[in-house]
Amino acid sequence: MAPKGKVVDREGGLDGVCEAEDGEDLWSSILSGSEETAPKKKQKCLLLLGDNETGKTTLVTKLQGKDDPKKGAGLEYHYIDVKDEYRDDHSKLGVYLVDGDSDYISLLKFAMNEDTFEHCLILLVASMAAPWNLLDSLQKWTEVLQQHINRLKVPPEKMHEYEESMVTHFREYVEPDENQSSSSRRTFENPLHPSPSDENKVLLPLGESTLVNNLGVPIIVVLTKSDSISTLEKEQDYREEHFDFIQQHIRKFCLRFGAALFYVSVKENRNLDLLYRYIVHRIYGFPFSMPALVVERDAVFIPSGWDNEKKISILYENMTSMQPSDNFEDVIAKPIVRKPTQRENEVAAEDEQTFLMRQQTQITKPATPGREAPIRSGLKNSPASRQSPSSSAGPKKDALKGAQPDTGNGVLASFFNSLLSKNPSQQRSGSVTKGSTSSPVSSTPEAPRTSDAAAELSRLSRTPVKPPSSNSST
Repeated sequence: MAPKGKVVDREGGLDGVCEAEDGEDLWSSILSGSEETAPKKKQKCLLLLGDNETGKTTLVTKLQGKDDPKKGAGLEYHYIDVKDEYRDDHSKLGVYLVDGDSDYISLLKFAMNEDTFEHCLILLVASMAAPWNLLDSLQKWTEVLQQHINRLKVPPEKMHEYEESMVTHFREYVEPDENQSSSSRRTFENPLHPSPSDENKVLLPLGESTLVNNLGVPIIVVLTKSDSISTLEKEQDYREEHFDFIQQHIRKFCLRFGAALFYVSVKENRNLDLLYRYIVHRIYGFPFSMPALVVERDAVFIPSGWDNEKKISILYENMTSMQPSDNFEDVIAKPIVRKPTQRENEVAAEDEQTFLMRQQTQITKPATPGREAPIRSGLKNSPASRQSPSSSAGPKKDALKGAQPDTGNGVLASFFNSLLSKNPSQQRSGSVTKGSTSSPVSSTPEAPRTSDAAAELSRLSRTPVKPPSSNSST
């Protein structure tokens, strides 16, 4: 079909604006017609909420079948390729991750609004690595979600339908059989919000605490890092009853919101494939035949509609030192983080030769006037030089008793020191001079000491010595 419009001659100098406009109108009419005839198919949405460091990005990366997580900030967007083998169809599941910082809560409006509300599935993510924060984190994000839904301009009659669909899904839950045929599943126009069944069957009423907080949107609670349970046993002294206490509180929380519960571990690849199959089952209505798993404490799976107060009470049997009604914060208390003690500065050992040189300098330093200095032998490596000043001063003072006061003559003191070290008889003859006293003083170096002592000996030999008294000993 040729487009209608003016035929323009090239010689007329007019461009082909009219032809372009006519062509644009033609393509617009074709596209609008295809949109009217094609079935409307809106993209499904998976929204993850949770604190930071809970493993949201890593979890989505594993659900995508990848190993390289790419961390973003604010509001992250990813997608998961979903292939329907029964219908030979392929679609992309949009995934939104909201940062755990409260400053980014306002970005929720780009992930969930009035148009996408009925096509959203919520994942509340918390970490088993810090079990004392589990309830506070889940309650915080459910309050954020509740406030955001209240601000949406969803018609009241539509919101009532969404809430009734949550009740319908919970009441019509049937325990699946692993051997049943996958084709025997019930299909809905919108699996997230199923309509009531027309079959005449008796439905049990809901419990008193079931769906008391009905938000009109399906929720899955995912506890990541379930491999931390063994670490809590070793480091925090957790016992089996502690994990049962945690599980019964989390299951009661899920019961109030009609949520499913998963314990997953990315590190050990536990329950990840099961979580993926359950997500596509709830969003696209894919067959799912896995029953609830409550035997393994680190691989718990409880689908929405299976749990009730009676099944939760089975966990009470293992609780001996606590009661199920005890406050969560009192039993699962946050450990006290002690400040690390300041380590003393390491003292490096001084070099031996440096230490000895420093001690030698202090020993050979001249004595301060008015104080006594230790008497040292004039000979190197003599026994007197190896004695401490306190131990060698006593006997030397006794040997020099009666000597003359110190006149500051170091040469004379060195001479007597050499006599004391060489010969006891010389010591006695040199120290019996009446009225002569000498106090210990510091010695001079060895080389000049020998020559000075020889000169002093020569001088004393020329000096007459007073004979000893009659009552002195021989």
